Amino acid sequence: MSGPRIALVRQRYNVAGGAERFVSRAMEALRRDGAEITLVTRRWQDGGGAGIVTLDPFHIGRTWRDWSFARAVCRHVRETRYDLVQSHERLACCDVYRAGDGVHREWLLQRGRVVGPLRRASLWANPHHRYLLARERELFASPRVRAVICISRMNREEIMRHYGTPEGKLPVVYLGVDLDHFHPAERARLRSAQRAALGLGESDLALVYVGSGFERKGVATLLRAVAKTSVHCHAIVVGGDKHAPRYEALARELGIADRVKFAGVQKDARPWYAAGDVFVMPSLYEPFGNANMEALAMGLPVITSTKSGVAELLQPGVSGYVHDALDADGVAASIAALADGPRREAMGRAARAVAEGYSLEAMSRQLLDLYARLLAPAA
Repeated sequence: MSGPRIALVRQRYNVAGGAERFVSRAMEALRRDGAEITLVTRRWQDGGGAGIVTLDPFHIGRTWRDWSFARAVCRHVRETRYDLVQSHERLACCDVYRAGDGVHREWLLQRGRVVGPLRRASLWANPHHRYLLARERELFASPRVRAVICISRMNREEIMRHYGTPEGKLPVVYLGVDLDHFHPAERARLRSAQRAALGLGESDLALVYVGSGFERKGVATLLRAVAKTSVHCHAIVVGGDKHAPRYEALARELGIADRVKFAGVQKDARPWYAAGDVFVMPSLYEPFGNANMEALAMGLPVITSTKSGVAELLQPGVSGYVHDALDADGVAASIAALADGPRREAMGRAARAVAEGYSLEAMSRQLLDLYARLLAPAA
C-alpha cells in the first residue's frame, strides 16, 4: 500500500532561506515515513528527490507574480488528488500553512516605527501590501486550513490577536538546528584563521550579525550600540542588502567605520560565527530566525529583540539579552556586560544548552506527529 500523497508549496527557492531549509527537512522526514512528496513551485534549484510540479504563469511585477502563482496552485490542487497540501505561501486552498514569514500586518506595524508619517501611510496604501493583507485575511479565515504551523509563541499570539484564529489550529514548531554542523568545536577550529583574516587580535571583542534585510533585522541599532557602548569592540555584518551603502555611511557618520566589517553574503556562515564573541541581531520583526539558533548552537551569547521569536527561549543574563529593537542604549549596555570574559564564556555554554533542546530530529518528530494527526481517518 502506498503512503500518503503530500504536496509542499513554495514559490521560489533561495539557497539561504530558512523556509527552504524547513521544506527540505520536512520532505526528508516525510519520505522516510513512506510519504509520496510533490513539490509545487515556480522555480526550485534542487527538489531533493521529490516530484516537481512547476507552475510559472506569465506575470509582470511582484503582485501579479504572487497572484498568478496562487491561482495556478489552487487550480492544480483542485484537479489533483493529494491527501495533504502544505503551503509556505499565503494560500487559502491549503490544508496546512507554515507561517514562516510571520504576520504581514504585524510587520507593517513594526516597520511604521522607523519611517515618517507619509512613508507609513504609503506602506498601508501600497498595492502589494494590500494584496498580501487580503490574502492573509482570506488564509486565516479559510475553513479548509486545518493547521497553521507557528514558529514561535509570539507568531501564534500575533495570528490570534490580528485574525482571531483559534489557538487549537496554531501548533508551535520551533526551528531545528544541525547541532553537529553548528558546534562549539567548529567555532574553536575556525576561529583563529578567520579572526586573523579580519585583523582581529585574540583579545578584541567582536560582535557578529548574520542576515539579509538590514532594516528589518536591526543593523542600524547594532551600529548605534557599537558607537554608544563603553567598551571597545568590532562589528562583523554578514549578509546582503540593496541599501548596504546607507549603513556603511551610517558607520562613517557614527565614527566607527574602522571597526565595522561589511562582509556581504557568505555561503558558509560558520567561520563568521567563529570569529565573533557575541551574536547581535536586534530585529525590528523576526518571527524566529535561523541565524539566532545557529549562533546559540555555536556557543555564542545572543543579543536580540522583543520582536524576535527566539527571545522566548532565552533567559536574560544567562544565555543572552533581550531589548526593544530600537533600544541602542540597552544593546550597548549588554555588549559592555559581555566584555567580561568569564561571564561571556558561561553564557556561551548556556546558549549551546538552549540550542540542544531544538535539534533537527526534534523538529522532524513534531512535524511527523502533526501530519499523522491530520492524515488519520478520524481527522
